[in-house]
Amino acid sequence: MGYVDWEFAKTTGRTLVPAGPVVSPAEARAEVEAIREAARHARGPVAETARLQTPPDAPDALVVDRATWISVNADSMAALLDPAVEQIVAQRGVAPGATAQVVGGKVTGAEAGALLAFMASKVLGQYDIAPGGTPALLLVAPNLMATARELGVDPADFRRWVCMHEETHRVQFTANPWLRDHVVGEARRLAVDLAPDQERMQEIAARVTERLPELFSEGSTGIADLFTTPEQREQLARLTAVMSLLEGHADVVMDDVGPAHIPTVTEIRRRFTQRRKGAGAPDRLLRRLLGLEAKMRQYRDGAAFVRGVQDKVGVDGFNAVWSGPESLPLPREITDPEAWVRRVHG
Repeated sequence: MGYVDWEFAKTTGRTLVPAGPVVSPAEARAEVEAIREAARHARGPVAETARLQTPPDAPDALVVDRATWISVNADSMAALLDPAVEQIVAQRGVAPGATAQVVGGKVTGAEAGALLAFMASKVLGQYDIAPGGTPALLLVAPNLMATARELGVDPADFRRWVCMHEETHRVQFTANPWLRDHVVGEARRLAVDLAPDQERMQEIAARVTERLPELFSEGSTGIADLFTTPEQREQLARLTAVMSLLEGHADVVMDDVGPAHIPTVTEIRRRFTQRRKGAGAPDRLLRRLLGLEAKMRQYRDGAAFVRGVQDKVGVDGFNAVWSGPESLPLPREITDPEAWVRRVHG
């Protein structure tokens, strides 16, 4: 039994996740095939625009429902976090008893499942880097269909647009194999370093009421702010800079590809950006607590970084960012692309 009951997380997530759009079996089959076709057609334009190539033997995208997305991500979270938890227990030299471990595993599994259920109704697509497993490009059919309807945009164009973004994530990792190991390694190290000991937990509990308003400030990165020291926040900032690069680059590529392949791309971008801003108050509150507002800043800051670098050194000059870990942008460089150009290109 692990410290998180991931099977219980899957069951909880599948129970809590809202149902998707109501469609007939024929409509569902047609949507799935249309998404697969859009994903296949994204490869060439993305490779040409990004000047990076997904290997020709890469498997086709997987078109999934919300329940399957939950199961895949629970497995990936387990592969990412379980080794970190084992390391934390080994470092502290004290493991909970069998009963406490079972109960604790159910509690943390329920919490993970609730988070996965919330995310499963939001995510349009994802390149799952699958620590210890086989990476896969996932596209969530009910969310693509529901979002296109909500935005009132052309469904075919919207599918193409989202697939351009997700294909860019796949090419980032498959054209640069070192990147997957780097991201997994940094995430695991951060998980170990962020785990508070008993003394730190007591300090957090004593100050939680005092610090709670910080979670709702514009610069907050979410509930993790309650648990981190300045040194840990610097570690988190380094990983966040990498995620900003990945998300911003995907946004730039999807929009640069758009005009030649997606007739309504400008309108899609306008409405999609407005949708990000227009969530209701409860949704915005939960997003801020979970750090999803910070993720929205990653898209904005990362795209500005990519544009800034490409304006100075072009796409080929920008692609030096994929040379290795030392070429990834530092936190301060995400908002100062010229600093990255000076450091990397001299």
